[in-house]
Amino acid sequence: ATGEVPRLEVEVVRRLPHSRTSYTQGLLIADGWVYESRGRYGESGLDRWDPESGEILQSLDLEPDLFGEGLVLVDDSLWQLTWQSGRVLRRERDTFDVIEEFLLDGEGWGLAYDGERLIVSDGTHELRFFDPATFEPLGRIAVFRDARPQDQLNELEWVETEQALYANVFQTDEIVRIDLEAGQVTAVADLSGLLSPEEARRADVLNGIAHWPTRNSFLVTGKYWPYSFEVRFSDR
Repeated sequence: ATGEVPRLEVEVVRRLPHSRTSYTQGLLIADGWVYESRGRYGESGLDRWDPESGEILQSLDLEPDLFGEGLVLVDDSLWQLTWQSGRVLRRERDTFDVIEEFLLDGEGWGLAYDGERLIVSDGTHELRFFDPATFEPLGRIAVFRDARPQDQLNELEWVETEQALYANVFQTDEIVRIDLEAGQVTAVADLSGLLSPEEARRADVLNGIAHWPTRNSFLVTGKYWPYSFEVRFSDR
């Protein structure tokens, strides 16, 4: 018999501003700033903003034929996935200029970095690993929850202190915690109810999770959400 995966307690620390026009795809925090990759054709781009005020400090729009997806920082490079065009853009962190471009076979959804490998999701229950210098493939792992494949893995966030990967489950209010060695979901957080019913009607799904190491918390938001939320997860 399979047991239910443990639930994480979700503590909402505070509500912060977020751009209502941003179709959030990738989210990360570095040096106190939020970096966000925006999706949708004609709306995609990359922003750097202040989590306290929501003010966008730096912004770049992608070509209209590109659909921005996952985002991760590796040293001084921002890596940005695109959805179906197979293009992976390595950008200079300060200027957002593209330094290098790589090809990805299949779809690009979420992106994370565990200190050694880039981790890419594509909406299935498999995660793929790539070399952060050359983008050479380094294998893949299938992810299961109980004994069932956990698909719809979307935005990813590696948490070094926990040696765990957090992932949005697309089209749900769930964030799962994954043990990459075992390929198992070890816990699940339910983030439903962050927005009021009125706010939720004007917004799209939960997406975007950024570890905030200096505050021992996470920043989460969603596509076209008017707010982001600082939350803390704890095992019950």
